[in-house]
Amino acid sequence: MRTPIVAGNWKMHGRLEMARTLTADIALSAPADVEVVLCPPYPYLGVLAEVLENRSVALGAQNLASEAEGAYTGEVAGEMLAEFGCRYVLVGHSERRSLFGETDDEVAAKFCRAQAAGLQPVLCLGESQAEREAGDTEAVIARQLDAVLSRAGVAALTTAVIAYEPVWAIGTGLTASPAQAQAVHAFIRARVAQQSPEVAAGVRILYGGSVKADNAASLLAEPDIDGGLIGGASLDADSFLAICQAATTAQ
Repeated sequence: MRTPIVAGNWKMHGRLEMARTLTADIALSAPADVEVVLCPPYPYLGVLAEVLENRSVALGAQNLASEAEGAYTGEVAGEMLAEFGCRYVLVGHSERRSLFGETDDEVAAKFCRAQAAGLQPVLCLGESQAEREAGDTEAVIARQLDAVLSRAGVAALTTAVIAYEPVWAIGTGLTASPAQAQAVHAFIRARVAQQSPEVAAGVRILYGGSVKADNAASLLAEPDIDGGLIGGASLDADSFLAICQAATTAQ
């Protein structure tokens, strides 16, 4: 049985007091049988690490540098994130790929750097609306996944998480149907299974794309959807906790 995991990506939202209150509210009521991760903006990591001390909720970061150290002004190393109590880090989020031009090779390098720093990468994969309409969803997902597998090896997925986040369903209000999401999740698991059935069986694959309290249960009931990567709904404690509860029910 794969332990459900629900990660909240706050992106560049909120201010310190909101982040502190939201974190405390989530930590107070997070279900024990779901792995809950919060990914706030960089400046809040130190403060929220203190809020989460002795709590079951884990801290994650939204990005990291592809290098361990050096003259890279504005970048943050994985080792720095680990020092602030981070256990997870998002890698290859669609906004990093589309807005900041991160290539598949760069995402693969960041994946490896995360693991070298002792972090578990959450590898984000997803296609645009145009790519879906052209029938290229599986080709895009395979290309993004294979870039990491060829660089890190399939065994690296034993200490990583995958998140399928269709670009057309992020912040748009559109959501893949449970059947659409399940089909891509099954494809990802089968792709990994080509190299290792054992790794494929254990790797957790999250769905991200306008997941809300009212649609979480139907999505998480699918056999290959092991949790969610939550955007806007993670900024409201009640909504986020309802999604966590749906993950509990779906086990």
